[in-house]
Amino acid sequence: MRVRGVLGLLLAGWLAGCDESFTGPTYPLDSRFTLAPGEVAGIERAGVRVQFGGVEGDSRCLADVVCVWGGDARVLISVVSSEGQTDYELHTGDMQPVRHGELTIALEELSPYPFSTQAIEPEEYRATLRVTR
Repeated sequence: MRVRGVLGLLLAGWLAGCDESFTGPTYPLDSRFTLAPGEVAGIERAGVRVQFGGVEGDSRCLADVVCVWGGDARVLISVVSSEGQTDYELHTGDMQPVRHGELTIALEELSPYPFSTQAIEPEEYRATLRVTR
């Protein structure tokens, strides 16, 4: 029973955004970083972690096709801070960043770029992000 209590406290600390318990990669503010689906990155001196949840609805114009419209892919991210977890969508169609408190989170690139001859598996996506204050 005591082990469950300790594990519960550790999980609560992680969810609360306590940087001391996070052992994954960390990046400075205003630097580019790339995540695979499910990966989490800590942001130094910002008290947040960003997780790339995956891509939904990738309708970007194929690289080897002529399109009238550029298309869009929805990039799902979660931000964990001391206030809890907040989920956001970033779009390749407009590349508009999202605001999380006083932080701005921008999608800078989504790869791979689609081709008509190649399907992209969900685990192949990589999101390049930047967090600024």
